[in-house]
Amino acid sequence: MKFHHIGIACDNIEEAQEYVKALFDVKEVQEKIYDPLQEAYLCMMTTTDHLRIELIQGKPVLRLVKRGQYLYHTCYEVSDLDAMIEKLCQMGSIVVSEAKEAVLFDNRRVAFLSSQLGLIELLEVKV
Repeated sequence: MKFHHIGIACDNIEEAQEYVKALFDVKEVQEKIYDPLQEAYLCMMTTTDHLRIELIQGKPVLRLVKRGQYLYHTCYEVSDLDAMIEKLCQMGSIVVSEAKEAVLFDNRRVAFLSSQLGLIELLEVKV
């Protein structure tokens, strides 16, 4: 597994973008998109030191934002998504969201698991 990005829950992506820009030297802000499979608006930001921050607004994060919890997930890129899901489940993780295509990542498959590391997103490596 290779670290890819952190996911931040928010109730307004534009306001969250300004906050991130005030804290970090941001070199790229992707256009906000809607992913119907995730039922969320998404935006990826990249800092000059290559930290990727995904902002998530919508149904999956509503309860978190209401509780004031903004760190949503950490994402790891994996070469074999199905094998890593199986391995993590054997280690006690629970699949929260089955593997599905993600618009933000050019339709590469992602899956979410609750693990001892918190909520993790697995992102299939681009082939």
